[in-house]
Amino acid sequence: MENNLDRIRDQRFKDRVVTPEEAASWIESGMTLGLSGFTRAGDVKAVPFALVNRVKNDKSFKVNVYTGASLGSDVDKLFAEAGILGKRLPFQADATMRKGINNGDFLFVDQHLSHTAELLRADVMDIDVAILEAVAITEDGMIIPTTSIGNSLAFSLNAKSIIIEMNMAQSTQLEGLHDLYEPGKQGERLPIPLVKTDDRIGTIGIPIDAEKVKGIVFTNQLDSPSTIVPPDEETVIMAQHLIEFLREEVKVGRLTKSLAPLQSGIGSVANAVLHGMLDSEFEDLEVYSEVLQDAVFDLMDAGKVNFASCCSITLSEEKMQQVFSNFEKYRDKLMMRPQEISNHPEIIRRLGLISINTALELDIYGNVNSTHVLGTKMMNGIGGSGDFARNARLAIFVTKSIAKGGNISSIVPFVSHVDHTEHDVDVIVTEQGYADLRGLAPRERVELIIENCAHPKYRDQLRAYYEEAQTRGGQTPHVLEKAFSWHTNYAKNGTMLEEVVETV
Repeated sequence: MENNLDRIRDQRFKDRVVTPEEAASWIESGMTLGLSGFTRAGDVKAVPFALVNRVKNDKSFKVNVYTGASLGSDVDKLFAEAGILGKRLPFQADATMRKGINNGDFLFVDQHLSHTAELLRADVMDIDVAILEAVAITEDGMIIPTTSIGNSLAFSLNAKSIIIEMNMAQSTQLEGLHDLYEPGKQGERLPIPLVKTDDRIGTIGIPIDAEKVKGIVFTNQLDSPSTIVPPDEETVIMAQHLIEFLREEVKVGRLTKSLAPLQSGIGSVANAVLHGMLDSEFEDLEVYSEVLQDAVFDLMDAGKVNFASCCSITLSEEKMQQVFSNFEKYRDKLMMRPQEISNHPEIIRRLGLISINTALELDIYGNVNSTHVLGTKMMNGIGGSGDFARNARLAIFVTKSIAKGGNISSIVPFVSHVDHTEHDVDVIVTEQGYADLRGLAPRERVELIIENCAHPKYRDQLRAYYEEAQTRGGQTPHVLEKAFSWHTNYAKNGTMLEEVVETV
């Protein structure tokens, strides 16, 4: 224990070490918890488990759980299985929790990731207990986060009390990587003084009110690895189409071979598309993103990326081992920020990001659904894609043109749920090709999207829908009674294809 206490360098906190069980005993039904963690990185791992073990048989016990984004270590799964959730926000990516949300077992607020801190700061939402993972506490009482920052700064400032999980499995080399900046209240704040991806504008840790710290729990558990899969043939082709588009931008002088700072969303498709940059001529790249996945470190290893700013580092098991066993190699090329800074519209617009995010489905006019399967069933959440799409220099959405073995077309007459309107979407990329929608009227977009991005087996159906829609007129022609017919056909017949039934 004495060696563990070396991580607590502020003498005021050395006598506040408790067990996870004692810390969990302070949490009461009806409380709202603010947990560190963003896309399976830097999440608290001990106190949530102890809480579930304590109350799993008490059906009346409920807590609200706010985080940065999705959690690892099966915390979301355990909370959902135990039935102790009242409300969850702003993002999740767990199958058990997803099922509970769609069954209506508890409430889920699907929130732009840059908004949570603002709502806390404005006293729209309250936090009772912040539970934050740390790698150390400095001599002057700052919490040094681990592999993500997420909303930890906002939680610590707005919570009534704080529990710290000191994770001995996290590398002490993380100290010095973080840049904590608090913008201040709306109407009173100054411009955020960040003009380059590598600018440092804040402190290396989270300044805390010592009186709020109720206890410190020691843990020794690595983050859950990401669940991304390697690039497949279709995602490789998508990457080639994206690179072709970017080459055209360079050719006409809108970009240089260093492009502009890159943002890539979470998940296998976005990671695979970014991975495709390895085989391109682009170099001296910079990244300003929320999540750094495997592809960014592959690009660093190849000498393609000079610097990456992020909110979390979320890696596959193999890549995690490689990166953290040789962290000195990457340390000077990285900076971590709170999610309201990594996702802040002011900075995204100022830096002129190229934003690459994944679509669930999109329609012939360029509206994008990122969240709801067939319009009603929550997948994960909008995450940061909305923060970036509306404010980026280039808002690019990538998706495979079909799903479920071809029974679902990712391009439909009208999306069944709108996360990103036609006004926010610049470029669409599928394995079929890309459509540059900038400066185009709705009627101009249709042909590009159908011919360049839709799967061949669905193009005739899309053309037929649009031809009929044109007879109705309008700025954005639709056949309203058929706009969702593809979705209802899939629900009824298991396919979006209009099948001709032959009778003998």
